[in-house]
Amino acid sequence: MSTATRRTAGVSPGDELDVREVHLDDPLVRPLLEDLAHEYATRYSDQLTEDELLREMSEYPAEDFAAPHGRLLLVLAAGVPVAGGAYRRRTEPELGDLARSAHPEAARTEDGSPAVPTAELKRIWTHNAHRRRGLARLVLTELERRAGQNGYERIYLTTGPRQPEAAGLYLSAGYAPLYDPAVQAERPGPLAFEKWLCPR
Repeated sequence: MSTATRRTAGVSPGDELDVREVHLDDPLVRPLLEDLAHEYATRYSDQLTEDELLREMSEYPAEDFAAPHGRLLLVLAAGVPVAGGAYRRRTEPELGDLARSAHPEAARTEDGSPAVPTAELKRIWTHNAHRRRGLARLVLTELERRAGQNGYERIYLTTGPRQPEAAGLYLSAGYAPLYDPAVQAERPGPLAFEKWLCPR
């Protein structure tokens, strides 16, 4: 697995961060999954329990987030996971308004599945004690870079309607909303985004 030491804006100057590629079964990944399940359960307690969320987060096999089609990254500070995220190859039909795509004629096939190699971002996470330090942006940048190197032309993701911080991060990082932000607050359901890595 590859490891790179990087420093990013918003992270304390003394911090040395290891960006490490890991397998979903690695014990270091457990805090990421448990913390995500706890946060989702807190925000969506009227819909799913924490145990149900953990089971739902296990619906994708570990191989989805491993080479050759996927990656799972952790950011470690002094060997402790502080942020992470993953991508997998998206082959299923997508959510979101195709008319809002930058390239609607090229984005999807007739059944709604991606028409170009598309990486789907999943499990974007920052430890509560390490937020507002630029770590989520670091994770996004690393995932985008590696997805591009892996031949993906486009990135797709969804986030929940009760996670405005996540939506704000994706918008500020150049992701296009596949929904109308002016009316989405009135509608339940996931918010879909895309970003093209290759100019067309």
